[in-house]
Amino acid sequence: MAEFLAHLRDPVLFAIPVFLLFVAIEIVAVHVLGHDDNVVGYSVADTRTSLLMGTVAVGVNALFRLVMLVVFAALFELAPVRLDPHDWWTWALMLLGQELVFYAYHRASHRVRLLWAGHQVHHSSEHYNFSTALRQKWTPYFQLPFWSVLALCGIPPWMILTGLSIGLVYQFFVHTEKVGKLPRWFEYVFNTPSHHRVHHGSDAEYLDANYGGILIIWDRLFGSFVPEGKRPTYGLTKNIGTYNLLAVGFHEYGSILRDLRRARTWRERAGYVFGPPGWQPGPGLRDVPQGEAVQGRALR
Repeated sequence: MAEFLAHLRDPVLFAIPVFLLFVAIEIVAVHVLGHDDNVVGYSVADTRTSLLMGTVAVGVNALFRLVMLVVFAALFELAPVRLDPHDWWTWALMLLGQELVFYAYHRASHRVRLLWAGHQVHHSSEHYNFSTALRQKWTPYFQLPFWSVLALCGIPPWMILTGLSIGLVYQFFVHTEKVGKLPRWFEYVFNTPSHHRVHHGSDAEYLDANYGGILIIWDRLFGSFVPEGKRPTYGLTKNIGTYNLLAVGFHEYGSILRDLRRARTWRERAGYVFGPPGWQPGPGLRDVPQGEAVQGRALR
């Protein structure tokens, strides 16, 4: 454990000054240099909410990283093969593996309501700018079983946490409307502002798409890729209409509890918790989404 702690560095913490600098640059670009009529830009209340949510999330994630480190270290001891961090291909496998794990976790966060209750925080802004990237959840706990797979594959725990942070740093820079489409080859392989704008769209044609972190190839392989067409409408399908931090962070958990209280059967209780966001009991074999303050849908 001491060896793992010695190697543990969080790229996100080192990148915070860069994040704030780019927020300031974008504010100048939007409000001083001018912008297209379709670009919403910044609002004081929305930006303040995003920055405060992000500030608390930094502290929460710092504590949770210690929990993850302990769990990963225990699982690493059980791994049939332990990869050497001095080999370049260990880093390549780690980054590719972390991208696949992120895709699975991100997709699950849009398809399982309990996970969505935390992830919806990131989608709750009706603006799309660099400050939106900082609007992070305060409940990161469901990441643990997904990233634990990498420890069981023999990747050193500190490398897993480093890879997770590298992904978060990259993803900050795709949260902007000031960058159009990049070269075609880059758009084909990597997540870009164009792809991620689609992901934040609450329009019917954009829901449940483009889950990639650094790479967009998993979306292309697994059928969840949607190209950017019209400018997305940002936010939730039913916006919560408040900047109260506790409401932004936890309102969907409250909605789950209210639905559980009115549930009549265990099947309904399971559907409200583990079904897709917006799940409602329906006739026959299908459950029809209602779109109550959520981003995802039960059926595309």
